[in-house]
Amino acid sequence: MEPIKIAFYGKGGIGKSTISANVSALLAKRGKRVLHIGCDPKADSTRSLTDKKIPTVLNQINALGENLTRDDIVFRGACGVSCIEAGGPQAGVGCAGMGIMAMEEELKRLKILEEGWDVIIYDVLGDVVCGGFSVPMRKHYVQKVYVVTSSDCMALYAANNILKGVRRYSSQEHGIMGGIILNHCLSDIDKKTAEAYAATVKTDILHIVPESREVKLADYKKEPVSILYPDSEAAQGFEELAEKILHSDTGTVPCPMDDDEMEAFCQNIFELKGSVL
Repeated sequence: MEPIKIAFYGKGGIGKSTISANVSALLAKRGKRVLHIGCDPKADSTRSLTDKKIPTVLNQINALGENLTRDDIVFRGACGVSCIEAGGPQAGVGCAGMGIMAMEEELKRLKILEEGWDVIIYDVLGDVVCGGFSVPMRKHYVQKVYVVTSSDCMALYAANNILKGVRRYSSQEHGIMGGIILNHCLSDIDKKTAEAYAATVKTDILHIVPESREVKLADYKKEPVSILYPDSEAAQGFEELAEKILHSDTGTVPCPMDDDEMEAFCQNIFELKGSVL
């Protein structure tokens, strides 16, 4: 059976790694065979699954060359999730997207993607305009993209840029937009802002993640919140998100705003938020 292949995109620091890692852990707890692939040069997507930073594919290629084996890049994480970090060059040197492309070549060579996974999850940085970061979409490694954002204007700008890529690599017969995940939701204004944005770009809000003390503490402890605080509202929320992803409908084709439209939208949001602060 073909695995479910999805990607979480969003600007740096928006919480996509926390969300994707928790989803991976919960799906593995359900008995799914999950491969979690971090595609950020910081190589910290799997930190809460492995309790540490694991060696990256790019570093292992540089160190081992043709002697690289599966065990050098795949590491067991929480709940049995298999974890990989693509890695990238040092800050200011080279193209970070090259790490993703180099990793995919090794995954193909070692036939790791053919190991009978139930779910393959890519966690991808989305606020860098680089062709390398579009690889999961452009090369059709994923069937669906979920965009993580808050209601802040800069997060929405990044989300809108990501949607331009989603639209480019969708077709009318096969849209790959799975929906927006609203993170760091603090108020009804945050929710209304995200709803207004989603309606404008013709996509759906798949899930809302409220601001949570337990999520922050679990991140500091380097554990999924579903393991550290299994009875918390946050853990229950991630359970709901995992269920939605498993049973989501066909993807859609979004209609992102152009720059002028986005500027006007954010100005309206500024006036809306300013009126209630």
